[in-house]
Amino acid sequence: MKAAPVDATHDWTLRSWVDTANRADAEFPIQNLPFTVFKNGGEQARCGVGIGDQVLDVAACTPLFDGVAADAARACAAPYLNSFMALGTDAALALRARLSQLLDARRQEHREALARHLFPIADVQLLLPVRIGGFTDFFASIHHATNAGSLFRPDNPLLPNYKHVPIAYNGRASSVRVSGDVVRRPHGQIRPAASSAPVYEPARKIDHEVELGLYVGLPSQRHLPVRVAEAWDHVFGFSLLNDWSARDIQAWEYQPLGPFLAKSFATTVSPWVVTAQALAPFRTVAAVRPSGDPAPLPYLDEPSDVQRGAVSIAVTARLRTAAMAARQVAAMTLSTSDAATLYWTFAQMVAHHTSNGSALDTGDLLGSGTISGAAEGALGSLLEITRGGARPLDVPQTGERRQFLEDGDEVTLTARCEREGFAPIGFGSCSARLLPAAA
Repeated sequence: MKAAPVDATHDWTLRSWVDTANRADAEFPIQNLPFTVFKNGGEQARCGVGIGDQVLDVAACTPLFDGVAADAARACAAPYLNSFMALGTDAALALRARLSQLLDARRQEHREALARHLFPIADVQLLLPVRIGGFTDFFASIHHATNAGSLFRPDNPLLPNYKHVPIAYNGRASSVRVSGDVVRRPHGQIRPAASSAPVYEPARKIDHEVELGLYVGLPSQRHLPVRVAEAWDHVFGFSLLNDWSARDIQAWEYQPLGPFLAKSFATTVSPWVVTAQALAPFRTVAAVRPSGDPAPLPYLDEPSDVQRGAVSIAVTARLRTAAMAARQVAAMTLSTSDAATLYWTFAQMVAHHTSNGSALDTGDLLGSGTISGAAEGALGSLLEITRGGARPLDVPQTGERRQFLEDGDEVTLTARCEREGFAPIGFGSCSARLLPAAA
């Protein structure tokens, strides 16, 4: 399997002349260099790179690049990352290598020129980084699938196809919004427990889902399935993703065709995209399948994917209620789960998505599905944490309890990659507050 190499840009001893990138808790050290789209005042939106607590206007620095790296830098003048993403892995590698050189603390040349195009992240507006053409949400965590299935189907929690096929549904790309945008409680059809007939009213059981979003860079070709061994050639990078869910709408509508309005009202993504190149040191062995589980069918089976198909990304969800915010109380941790535990790898998701001849386009977004682990503290949704509301969550800071999210609640996702011998990197944050239903 071709994959981005671990190279000089990952050297843990590298330091940047942007001092905040060298802090022990820095999310964006020089080894990361995530991409975003930003606006500075009334200026046009353009693509930037995070370094410490600053964002670099890449296109403004084009004269400092040459060759394919210059092509990539010019593409960053656009108000979305799509043009840059479509150039593929070689362009991304070249731009990353040159950015690493330019921001290296050991190099004095061009420092003044670069500094003119650095802006404090706190002073700019971060926007949706990608023009998203399609959104597909997978169901790749067997722990989440089993936990959720036990609530919806107690006698048959894991359907027989789960261990054979990467399950997914096609979501609504126009409902994807960037971190910081509020989410409004949706209306929908709900069948109350004591009734045989549904009602139309604001959903009562709003939930979060801890996910990662994969952005497609290089498009695939129609009618030509992508092999697992080639899948990472099409992966540009990853963002945090919260696929908001109305569990009461979902319970009524999901059979027989699956999620619809319970999911399409909002999906929140981080403004930062951590590239496949930055994640190279954190690739790891795919989750071991229990003895007796079926082997993947040949089109999903690839030895190199077993060896390095997973990515170890620890994702944390936190809750801050309106009462906590009013008292200036810090958010409480709901869960921390690791993407390395997913039953299906990202390469398998890409391969299966294209296996019927359907093409993936630049900017398509693939959600991992809720990332849950086997431990109690690794449950990636309130559906699992509260057992569908039967075991309410205590909020000790305020004495509140939660079965599901209430108006004014804010959910924030963060993530971190750590491995001995490499600099840890972060993903920024993915945050949104739930507002009451529209009148």
